[in-house]
Amino acid sequence: MLLPGLSLALPGDRLPICTSQLGGTSALRCLSTVRPLAPQALRQLQRSRQACNSTLTKEFASVSDEEASSQSSDSSSSTANHSNGHQATADIDWDSLGFGIDNMAPMMYQATFTPEQGWSGQLQPYGPLQLHPSAQVLNYGQSVFEGMKAQRTPAGNIVLFRPDENAARMMAGAERLSMPPPPPEVFLEAVVSTVRANSHYVPPQGKGSLYIRPLLLGTGPILGLGPAPSYTLVVYAAAVGAYFKGGQLTPINLIVEERFHRAAPRGMGGTKAAGNYSPGLVTQLAAKQSGYADVLYLDAKTDSLVEEVSSCNIFVVKGNTIKTPPLQGTILPGVTRKSVIQLATQLGYDVQETPVSITEAMAADEIFTTGTAVVVSAVGSLTYQGEKRQFGEEGQPTKVALQIYESLTALQQLKTEDPFGWVVPVV
Repeated sequence: MLLPGLSLALPGDRLPICTSQLGGTSALRCLSTVRPLAPQALRQLQRSRQACNSTLTKEFASVSDEEASSQSSDSSSSTANHSNGHQATADIDWDSLGFGIDNMAPMMYQATFTPEQGWSGQLQPYGPLQLHPSAQVLNYGQSVFEGMKAQRTPAGNIVLFRPDENAARMMAGAERLSMPPPPPEVFLEAVVSTVRANSHYVPPQGKGSLYIRPLLLGTGPILGLGPAPSYTLVVYAAAVGAYFKGGQLTPINLIVEERFHRAAPRGMGGTKAAGNYSPGLVTQLAAKQSGYADVLYLDAKTDSLVEEVSSCNIFVVKGNTIKTPPLQGTILPGVTRKSVIQLATQLGYDVQETPVSITEAMAADEIFTTGTAVVVSAVGSLTYQGEKRQFGEEGQPTKVALQIYESLTALQQLKTEDPFGWVVPVV
């Protein structure tokens, strides 16, 4: 099956790149670099965007009839294929899935990059990586990663959710760490190949998902500080269930972190770099020992504005208004966050990307978090300076969080129509 066209809305100060689409079609998609344009280059940006969009329109028009015809001719046999060839067959207790490495998929994709040879990769059995002790990533930390999920639809197909967004975010993270950004076609080939090779590890519809971890590492050896001479892109996967131990719809209890900050202005908080996560373990583990699911960080400048949770973005609800902190370099630009903003707006909410004070959060009607792993999770309570604020009925998901969770997951699994074109079939 050919992948549908993938595209990104371009930021106003980024230059688009057109690249050929994975899967054999000639359709093109626009992706953005992470380099801000000088003012004199803005006219070039507009011309490039217009040319790229024109190409997209022409190419998709020529492909759509072919794909529609193919889908029509296959429809009579698709039900039989889904029930026999595409359903999960791994020997796994699908009703007891957690979020961990207990059910690692047997195949992974590994690609290497050198300046002389570029990118090359292939599927191989999941297993250890061989690294020199002097590998850059082990000494200086050149590493960025992504988190994605493959899920089954009611018909048995396997789909991805906005994989182009993950491709673009890895490109941005790679450039921030002076790594060669994997071209979108390389990234998507690695992800799709991994999913298809491990299709039997995608849980039955409604039982969980195949969590996919693309990982870019500076694996070449080096002694002095500098970029690695070579790089490795690995994509591995595992069958998983809910991220938090209480289950997907069980509200989580958060505590505001008052000693440490997650990120600082002009720092690395907006990059999905491996080094951003381990420093948060000391606060997260302490919170869990005290009975909390995770911690909520405040901004480093004023200690008064909420930023994000260790593993997810945060939304605050008051009446019909939903607020989430803006992306200003200290907050990860979550794919689920971006999707929830668009989805909640379509559902009729007044969604605002604006600073949110901890005082405002404590007085909210409800709070929820978003992320690829957590999906949408209602916050049952928020504790700040010894004061605990309860949201909703204990043990029950709050109203808005539940509505958005149900709307988002229905769209991700194609239980409902996908008006945004976010869902990409791969099997």
